[in-house]
Amino acid sequence: QVQLVESGGGLVQAGGSLRLSCAASGSSFSNYAMGWFRQAPGKEREFVAKISRSGLIINYADSVKGRFTRSRDNAKNTASLQMNSLKPEDTAVYYCAADRSYTDLDFDYWGQGTQVTVSS
Repeated sequence: QVQLVESGGGLVQAGGSLRLSCAASGSSFSNYAMGWFRQAPGKEREFVAKISRSGLIINYADSVKGRFTRSRDNAKNTASLQMNSLKPEDTAVYYCAADRSYTDLDFDYWGQGTQVTVSS
């Protein structure tokens, strides 16, 4: 198993930037693909980005392409999401997730979430 803790959320003005971090503990971090998801009030949770175990393969939701960058450091057991050019519609609780498989969005392990609020 792996335990995940997110950090880095907060309040930012539109056009600003935030960097979310996900610290992993427990099982070997490099065995897991890592994902970021978000859930806005009254909406279903949606996929944001994911990165393969090696970090060589990254996928993004169309809504964040060109603005968000996903990365990981297997030596430090951390994964990050750099968010630039933030928009009010990016406001949501952001969740870090881990799974041994990269091929789908059915992640097994989840963090507690961190709030991101973008003001207009």
